[in-house]
Order: sequence, then C-alpha cells, then structure tokens
Amino acid sequence: MIDASATEARVRRRIEALGASMSLPTVDRALGILEGEHRSRRRGGNDDLLDVRAYETGDEARQIDWKISARSGRAMVVQRERLSSSRVYLLMDTGREMTATCPSGERAWAVAANALCMFAALTLRRSDDISLVLGDASRITRVPFHGGLAQFERTIDTALDRTWSQPRNIGALLDYAVRLRESHALIVLATNAEALDVEQLRRIRRIAQTHPLVVIDVGTINPFADEPVSGRRGAHVVDGASGRRVPAFLRRRTLSDEVATHRSYLVSALRQELSRCGSRFIHADSSEAMFTDFVRLISLSRFGTPGGASLLRTRTEGDVR
Repeated sequence: MIDASATEARVRRRIEALGASMSLPTVDRALGILEGEHRSRRRGGNDDLLDVRAYETGDEARQIDWKISARSGRAMVVQRERLSSSRVYLLMDTGREMTATCPSGERAWAVAANALCMFAALTLRRSDDISLVLGDASRITRVPFHGGLAQFERTIDTALDRTWSQPRNIGALLDYAVRLRESHALIVLATNAEALDVEQLRRIRRIAQTHPLVVIDVGTINPFADEPVSGRRGAHVVDGASGRRVPAFLRRRTLSDEVATHRSYLVSALRQELSRCGSRFIHADSSEAMFTDFVRLISLSRFGTPGGASLLRTRTEGDVR
C-alpha cells in the first residue's frame, strides 16, 4: 500500500479478514438497506422462485418454505431471485484538497481509499461488478478493474499514486453519476463535507431519485487546534494551497472552538439533508473510525428504512475540514 502508516496497513488487513469471513446472508442484509429493490438474477431474495432443495446444515431457518416442507415430509429450502444492485460505482474525489491531514495523521485520500475498500469487500463478496471512478478539475477517470479484493486494493493504490496537483471538481464527478444509465446501481462517493455546497446537494438529490447513494465524509484537522494531530502537540500546520505555515498566534482556543462548531454544524446539516433524500452518510476522521462504523453497519440485524435517521455514528463529529 502506498504512503501508508501502520494504522492504514492494519486496517487493510482487517478489511481483508472481514471480506473473507462474511457469509453471503450477512452481506445481503448489510447491503439491503443501501439499495433500492429491483430485479437481479442472484439468489437470496423474496421474489421469483429459482430453486427448491432439501435443507442442509448451515442454511438459514428463514429460507425454509414450510408449505413445501409439509408436502414433501422434510425441511425444504427455497432460493429466490434477490432484489438488489448488480453494479456498484465507487466515486472518489482526487482533488488536491484530499491531501489534507486527518487527526490520526493519515492523509484524507488514504482514509477515503480505505473506506472504498470496505465497500469493495462487501460487494465483491456478493460478486457484484465494481467501477472505480476518480475525479479532479482536470479529468474524470474510470479505472478498469477485474478481480477480487486484493486486486481492487492494488488498483486503487496504483491509481492514487499521483502528484495531486489539481483542485477538486465534485460537480463533474456528480454529473458523471447523474448520467449513469444503470438505474438503481449503488453509488458510493468519498470526499469531505466542505466540497458539498448547495449546488452539489441539488445534484445529490437528483442522483438519489434513481440510485441508492452513500456519501463518505473524511474529517481533517482543525488548523487552530493546539494538538491538530493526535499525539503531536504543537505540530506545525501548513496551508495546502499557499504552502505557508499557520501563524502560532492564530492557534487559540477561541478560533479552534469556532472552527469545530462550524464543522459540526456542516456534518449535522449534511447528514439530515442526505437522510431526507433517502441516502446514507458516513463521517469519520481516521481509517480506524471508518472501519468501526462500517462494521457497525454490517453487524446490525435491523437497519431501518431509507430516509430514516442514519444508524451510522462516529466518535468525532467536529473534526471535518
């Protein structure tokens, strides 16, 4: 993995272990809350009957059809067409703003990449097709991908081994999603909250009308905090655009509190807006926190409904760039 801290590498290993250990029913339940219901020629749903067979050890009890079992004299399992996505689009903001540092010491783009690997682990376990799309002000690039999770990790790491010289263009990235013809394909967008203004939210609402959508918000350091990076009290903060250090006299509690309050408001407002349009929202400021929220998502047995209050929570709501 490129430019990876020990934390990032550890999270990658946990993602790989999670992807290898998840059962298909668990994957179905985890992704079900994110998807609209539409036909997909895959097993495990509640629509058209595909197959009937005798119950075997390891099958879920909910798959038993009691009427058929009564007629045959033994427990019979039915497999039906599953209503779900068959393609997933993983969109990532690759503007230079994503080189900002997170409180964990990681780069924002590295946390975003790990988050996308988590979704890849889930969708590849279900054999869905993945399209990785990167976007900045110079171009929108669809990165070819074929293979398993290890290949996806290599693909995204290679694609992100770049100069990061171009500013972001979230509008163009969202326009790409608007034009997608695969209705109901799951779309996951990784960026940070400051990139999403009123115009971008208008695009998001349009996407949400035809596609299930997850927005991943990577939180970055508070430049006025006394300890912007955990464990590095008084570390120098450099402006990403000008290359200048943030003056020491600006590192005051009042300014730090104002920034934290404003960012907390942005996160809360974005969460509510996405909830209203039936989309999901994840906010975290480290790969560890992102993984924790992701595991919480797939471990819940009752998810609620799209448009309801988000069940994804983080430990640090205020650290958003």
